[in-house]
Amino acid sequence: MWVGHALLRLFLHLSVDRISFSCLFPASWHFSLSPQVLPRLLVPSLRQLLLIGLLLCLIGLLYLLLVTGKGHASWIREENHFHRHLARVTDVDATDTSNPNLNYGLVVDCGSSGSRVFVYCWPRHNGNPHELLDIRQMRDQNRKPVVMKIKPGISELAKTPDKASDYIYPLLSFAAQHIPKNKHQETPLYILCTAGMRILPESQQEALLEDLRTDIPVHFNFLFSDSHVEVISGKQEGVYAWIGINFVLGRFNHVHNREAVVEVHVPGSDQQEALVRKRTAGVLDMGGVSTQIAYEVPKTVSFASPQQEEVAKNLLAEFNLGCDAHRTDHVYRVYVSTFLGFGGNAARQRYEESLIKNTATRNKLLGQHIGETAESPLLDPCLPADLQDEIGPSTQKLYLRGTGDFDQCRQILQPFLNRTNETQTSLSGIYQPAIDFSNSQFYGFSEFYYCTEDVLRMGGDYNATKYAQAAKSYCATQWKTLKERFDSGLYASHADLHRLKYQCFKSAWMFEVLHSGFSFPTNYKNLKTALLVYDKEVQWTLGAILYRTRYLPLRDIQQESLKGIHSHWRHSFSFVNNHYLFLACFFIVLLSIMLYLLRLRRIHRRTAQRCTPSSVPWLEKGLGSPTLPINL
Repeated sequence: MWVGHALLRLFLHLSVDRISFSCLFPASWHFSLSPQVLPRLLVPSLRQLLLIGLLLCLIGLLYLLLVTGKGHASWIREENHFHRHLARVTDVDATDTSNPNLNYGLVVDCGSSGSRVFVYCWPRHNGNPHELLDIRQMRDQNRKPVVMKIKPGISELAKTPDKASDYIYPLLSFAAQHIPKNKHQETPLYILCTAGMRILPESQQEALLEDLRTDIPVHFNFLFSDSHVEVISGKQEGVYAWIGINFVLGRFNHVHNREAVVEVHVPGSDQQEALVRKRTAGVLDMGGVSTQIAYEVPKTVSFASPQQEEVAKNLLAEFNLGCDAHRTDHVYRVYVSTFLGFGGNAARQRYEESLIKNTATRNKLLGQHIGETAESPLLDPCLPADLQDEIGPSTQKLYLRGTGDFDQCRQILQPFLNRTNETQTSLSGIYQPAIDFSNSQFYGFSEFYYCTEDVLRMGGDYNATKYAQAAKSYCATQWKTLKERFDSGLYASHADLHRLKYQCFKSAWMFEVLHSGFSFPTNYKNLKTALLVYDKEVQWTLGAILYRTRYLPLRDIQQESLKGIHSHWRHSFSFVNNHYLFLACFFIVLLSIMLYLLRLRRIHRRTAQRCTPSSVPWLEKGLGSPTLPINL
């Protein structure tokens, strides 16, 4: 804009006898010409000056339309997306329930140990079909998330299904108190049951769900239909978790900025060219019982056999997060697989059962008594050095003493991964599509974070070499020393003796699952272990409501389209005022120069007609003009 300032500081002094130019920026200067010299210098090239002026006008228009307009619009889009994303991840203010444009939604997570209700809210959709709803968790007047949990799990009512609605009533009543009453009728309610209900016979599942479908509409006025209550699969739960995390990370805002992108072959699309959009993040989650992996598969996958293709159909989910089924901006192909028995605690249990069984067999064959007393313990490389432990039932108790050998522990644990020689497989020989490790990013939650942070204090960006060295050093440290460090508060506040005891084993197990099971290279740099995303715990319920309310923006889009032309003119008016001011000033100055040149030409012609031939001998002879004064 400094050019604009320079132009605004350009002064024209027009008079009959002299034209003067003065500029105060970027340097002060003054230039003037008398009318005697102007005819010779300017009049013969008047057409050329007009042509140059026209070209300058065209260049100015092109600059404004192609550079300024596009750059401004792009900058505004990126700025809006950034502020929306920043507001979403940093918003801790109480929800303004007096806002009439605010919408609400409820998701009840019926888990194995208890049920929780989550209340979400979002403003009206902005009318852009390329964007998703801006859903956030509702916060009460104390700025705390509106969440309530009850115990036990709903599966405990399998024998008394008629009490299911009474069981869920406190959760819905709590949510109803936080949502404005005039919004209840348009607030969708989803009741989604997970692991605890999956293990029940289908008849018992249906009896519980039917009681909810029948009684809830009687007591509450929420937007609720029969399809809003169901038992979801582990695959669905994994997809919802993947959606929620990537939504909070802002990976569904397809504004091209400095973030990494990926080429995507959209599933079911006829278009030949790949779609370029933001790279999504994969999710690794290791709990106590199971381990789960979920990530986008951007390219079309191939299968080694028809049997593998059949298995893959149950592991690959293709879905459209957008509100328009004909648009491919938000079509995703996600691989999700859950491995029961591969969680940290379940793996330790399988390992201990193997130790008890193998030691008993070996003692019987060799006539030994290793591990039967504390004086002759079985050496366990997966426990810290000199730690003594007892495992197994009282009738088959096995005494252990740790040797703290991290590398040996890793080797012992490899058979528990149940790997096969088949290509494109992971744990237990389950199909896993190829991961582009050169252009991907993963987040590791739960045990992936606890193993790296609680004791080793290495949470965040994962480095396999440094992690292995730290784990090796921890395992080799004497148990007595580790306890002294624990008593001194050198470890994380929520780390306990159980964590210290089995940190060596879980460190080795996590390392093997990641690098031998899921085949991540040891030089992989794009894994981040975390407990929270932007200091918030991201629940799969966020992904569930995002997916299940994806068609709601259609109503707002239709309303926006009715006033589209007027809205476009109104929003672009400020752009015209700000960016065309420079061009208007330029045109005014240019027009002033042209008018003065035309006037000067007429004056020159009149003067030439009055002059005698002898008065201008130099003009007839074609000689150079006499020296004329030029004041600088």
